[in-house]
Amino acid sequence: MIGPLSYHPSFLSSYHPQVSSLFLAPLPVMKITLRGDDAIRLEPTPGPLTIEAPSADVGYSPFHMLASALASCTFSVLQSWATHKNLTVDDLALDVQWKFADEPHRVSDMAVSFTWPSLPVDRVATAKRVAALCTVHATLSQPPHIEIRASAEPAESVTADVDEHMHGDPAAAPAAAGVEAASGP
Repeated sequence: MIGPLSYHPSFLSSYHPQVSSLFLAPLPVMKITLRGDDAIRLEPTPGPLTIEAPSADVGYSPFHMLASALASCTFSVLQSWATHKNLTVDDLALDVQWKFADEPHRVSDMAVSFTWPSLPVDRVATAKRVAALCTVHATLSQPPHIEIRASAEPAESVTADVDEHMHGDPAAAPAAAGVEAASGP
């Protein structure tokens, strides 16, 4: 079990420069509930960070981790805005669902929804705009360049190979790099 989350002040600016100035209270500890192979729910809860599953045969997959990152970032920016506006997040819950696509197999779509009964109706549109300030949301919307290299390879040679292939036909990059297509599950 993981202990309560804490954040160093320099970490706050990684969310968004405008949002970091709004942090006035520590972030609450969270509970992540796995709702199947394609969904999670994040809620504030007292005590240590917990991850719950509906049964022992449901594992915390990398896709759950990706969704948890998006949910916790979104929760954090909403919490900071709410603190600034004197609103409580005690009843805020976020749900993240995703869909898969093939060729290559990947997450193709993600949907974030929130339930926040104490949020005044006239603040819902603003809360949705604030949620979009999440840095993980921005990262997924504008994906970063990802470099994969073996620890023994010099970074320059791999970077040059990646740059060469990234500016050409993306579908040709794996074949041009000598990567065989994966088969099977």
